[in-house]
Amino acid sequence: MQVNLSSFGFFWVLFTFFHLIELIVPNLQKDADAFVGYCPGIQAFEIMAIAAVGNNLITYVFNDLHFSLPKSANTVTNFVGTIFLLSLLGGFLSDSYIGSFWTIIIFGFVELSGFILLSVQAHLQQLRPPKCNMRTEGNHCEEARGLQALIFFLALYLVALGSGCLKPNMLSHGADQFSRDDTKQSRKLSSYFNAAYFSFSLGELFALTVLVWVQTNSGMGLGFGVSAAAMALGLGSLICGFTFYRNKPPQGSIFTPILQVLVAAITKRKSVCPSKPELLHGSQPGSPNINSSMAVGNLLPTARFRFLDKACIITEDGMTRKENPWRLCTVTQVEQVKILISVIPIFACTIIFNTILAQLQTFSVQQGSIMNTQLTKNFKVPPASLQSIPYIMLIFVVPLYDAVCVPFARRISGTESGISPLQRIAIGLFTATFSMVAAALIENKRRKMAAFSDKQISIFWITPQFLIFGLSEMFTAVGLIEFFYKQSLAGMQSFLTAVTYCSYSFGFFLSSFLVSLVNKISSGKSHKGWLSDNDLNKDRLDLFYWLLAALSLLNFCQYIFWSRWYSYNPSLDPTHLHKLHKEDAECNSRSSADGTVL
Repeated sequence: MQVNLSSFGFFWVLFTFFHLIELIVPNLQKDADAFVGYCPGIQAFEIMAIAAVGNNLITYVFNDLHFSLPKSANTVTNFVGTIFLLSLLGGFLSDSYIGSFWTIIIFGFVELSGFILLSVQAHLQQLRPPKCNMRTEGNHCEEARGLQALIFFLALYLVALGSGCLKPNMLSHGADQFSRDDTKQSRKLSSYFNAAYFSFSLGELFALTVLVWVQTNSGMGLGFGVSAAAMALGLGSLICGFTFYRNKPPQGSIFTPILQVLVAAITKRKSVCPSKPELLHGSQPGSPNINSSMAVGNLLPTARFRFLDKACIITEDGMTRKENPWRLCTVTQVEQVKILISVIPIFACTIIFNTILAQLQTFSVQQGSIMNTQLTKNFKVPPASLQSIPYIMLIFVVPLYDAVCVPFARRISGTESGISPLQRIAIGLFTATFSMVAAALIENKRRKMAAFSDKQISIFWITPQFLIFGLSEMFTAVGLIEFFYKQSLAGMQSFLTAVTYCSYSFGFFLSSFLVSLVNKISSGKSHKGWLSDNDLNKDRLDLFYWLLAALSLLNFCQYIFWSRWYSYNPSLDPTHLHKLHKEDAECNSRSSADGTVL
């Protein structure tokens, strides 16, 4: 029966994956080959490799390198935070100087070298301290120092550098294969993001089950080696499609035109904006852009942040002398800066969402460790494997959502993606609240049973909080990336995609701050704080979960405000773009007909 179930699961994965490919490939011609080489390879294999290391790193640092428990925890959190912060570097280098494909290749091999070095250290005893049981002889165990510590941190941060710079470029490189000027290809872009998230879920699931099992039962040396092999396979699949990719060239520094707008607006702060936007420099059809890094056609002027429009005012000296880009900017440059300012509140609203994610990777796993983990007489569920629950669900839900829900919603709303990215984020943020509600209710039940009957409830009682959050992540994470990508012009897609990953870092940092703040406020002379004790039966984790549920609900309410406040630039509004494409097509058909008559 186990063989039949595993075979069914394997074939379901193949079926759903190729179904997603089938939805995206038609009408893409040679770009279909690029997508087939890209999505199942680098996206799934890279997350498989990095997740296997990150989720079990604290075990290696504590048991093999003999770092203290606080130092081990800090090592892991610093590693994860660094990965997401370095995504900004990867996005900047890609958009400004290297391009997404070569950024992936260069930093992919950097990450691969880190995995190999970790595997070598874990395999060779002379590169690690003498074996010692930290739980029983912790005070007498020799900690890794000198060359041993140097090799470890060098390997670890090579992985962080490579993974951080890869993350935004994997998504943007795949999305670049779809032309926004082609209506048929543009309609497939949302399906692409769904397929990319499906690959992400598949890689996470494999890492949290198979690779963690390999590390636990066969040693960290082999486990890190498998991560290196997975990374090599991902790079190989990417390189195989090299000749088919649509590679967008770098556009120069992405920060220069932003600074030019700010400097020009401040310099001309005493000027009065014209009442007619047509008088602004670059608002006329066919007007050239001064700085090519934002040139992808002209954006229409909008009424928001009118102060910045002063950068487009043509002064008298500007009519006689050569235009100075630090004194005179185009409407397109100014509108891109307006977009960057406008998306900040949308980005900020996802930080609380990732704070909830941090609880599922820490306190919820700790919950599971003191519950009944017995599945059969001979098998116990590893608490860390609870994180695989959402991904088991998502490999079924994502294809069904793309195949059934999106076409149905598209017929109702008339939107290509079924629902807009902002609506998708809203659904995810609202759903995340119920993840913490479920967690609080179950923790209260578990705590009462442990206190009054000395019984352990089954670990599967905390499954709902993982399932609900997994569903909310499918909406929020994918919606945020799609929103940022569609609101950026050529030359900024990778960087804005990287900005979305910073939400993870800020969410984890906010989690640490909230834990410290809650402990300080809730503690008193006669009692400890909600989370001050190492025993969850004495802590009030349920109250902390209720606090996060309340913060999540308030965060959702403010998101509704900011999403209503946000307005698309007409040039980037999908409805406007499709209307223009339709008018161009009608114009071309009339021209062809006239030519035939002549």
